[in-house]
Amino acid sequence: MAKSVAEMLKDVPLFSSFNEKHLQAVAKTAKQVEFDAGQPIVKEGDRTKVGFFLVLDGQVEVRKGAKVLSRLGSGQFFGEMAVLDGQPRSADVVAVAPTKCLVLASWDIKALITTYPDIALEIIAELTRRLRQTSLALSE
Repeated sequence: MAKSVAEMLKDVPLFSSFNEKHLQAVAKTAKQVEFDAGQPIVKEGDRTKVGFFLVLDGQVEVRKGAKVLSRLGSGQFFGEMAVLDGQPRSADVVAVAPTKCLVLASWDIKALITTYPDIALEIIAELTRRLRQTSLALSE
């Protein structure tokens, strides 16, 4: 049985602490977008405000120049930091098969936070956890 969008979001670290109400709100706010095989999804250096992509079906490659950094499939995600900080993209992402993604823009996140202020605390907690892990890894 296929997972629901809310169940897939629960597996994304950025949303893992969200309660069911918040997960449903994110799922309803995000848009589903389809990409053809070979179609670029994001380009390195781009500063677009659309940030977070959850792969619902299909496969993408994350590339830095000619080098393939990773392949992502159903349930995997990319662009979670860009949705929050608006910094340029660090790599290209290209669909390598017909792909459907759930897309969440920075303005969607801001609207969700306005409606559900607790979401901001949940995001801050996750980012703090990541920062602690990075700090710990660098100190070892």
